[in-house]
Amino acid sequence: MSSTLAPLPPASLDSATPPPVPRHRRVSWRSWQRGGGLAALVIALPGILVFVFFSWIPIGRSLVMAFQKTNFIDSSWVGWANFSYVLSDPTLALAVRNTLWFTVLSIVIGFPLPLFLAVFMAELRRRRGIFTILAYLPTVIPPIAAILLWRTFYDPSPNGTFNQIAGMFGLGPFLWLNSPQAAMPLIVVEAVWAGFGGTVIIYIAALVGVRTELYEAAELDGAGIWRRVWHVTLPQLRGIIIVLLLLQIIGVMQVFSEPYVFTGGGPNNATVTVLMLIFRYGFEQNNYGAATALSVLLALALGIVSVIYHFATRKVAQS
Repeated sequence: MSSTLAPLPPASLDSATPPPVPRHRRVSWRSWQRGGGLAALVIALPGILVFVFFSWIPIGRSLVMAFQKTNFIDSSWVGWANFSYVLSDPTLALAVRNTLWFTVLSIVIGFPLPLFLAVFMAELRRRRGIFTILAYLPTVIPPIAAILLWRTFYDPSPNGTFNQIAGMFGLGPFLWLNSPQAAMPLIVVEAVWAGFGGTVIIYIAALVGVRTELYEAAELDGAGIWRRVWHVTLPQLRGIIIVLLLLQIIGVMQVFSEPYVFTGGGPNNATVTVLMLIFRYGFEQNNYGAATALSVLLALALGIVSVIYHFATRKVAQS
């Protein structure tokens, strides 16, 4: 007894075509409320109000004060006079130059260092926790306390910590922060030391998400540590590197505590920054209109930098 298999019917064209994409339906008020939208809004409302009160209201008030002469009791409109005063101040160009110099040094020194340390600690097989604690320890120290500690290191007298170390090799004593040429780079060194720990932790957390199969495949191909970092680690961290670089640029362009506590802007205004100039306008000259006008200009500059950075790195982030 023989049996023949009936041929299968050919697949229809309808089954080969993908299902149609459903159109976005407009959500009615009643369905949004039943879906928990109203409850979510009520829960988020206190946080929204706090954010508006402490963020957007002061921003709006600053925009108004930039066009006023005020002592917080009496105010009068002066138009663009505050901006004219700020832009005609000869110290502004020096402050901008010092701020840009601080930013460049901080990026060159402080940006690759946390990434290098995070990759180094990720490659460790033993004692990784100890190195992580040591890297994060400077971040735990209060900023002002760290700056005052480093001031003792930079003491220009022969009894200063760094001068004592240099004296062991027959060098010094050096002026350190009293030198107009060396003051800003030395301040950058302390700022990088104090702030790199948090970035290291972020990179280490991001490295956990890198798939181990990629490293195993690279090792099977005979790739050393530097090739694994270049071809595996850095491409996987591309997005977070771009974000952290932008945040670091914005942060270091608003530097204030380090030059203010270390040198007060000296010597000879060699370390005065834009934020220090805002402080001088507001709290030394009581010119709050000029202080807010310069603050608005700084915010506008940072906004322009952020937009340019976004478009410059968009293709890199998406690749």
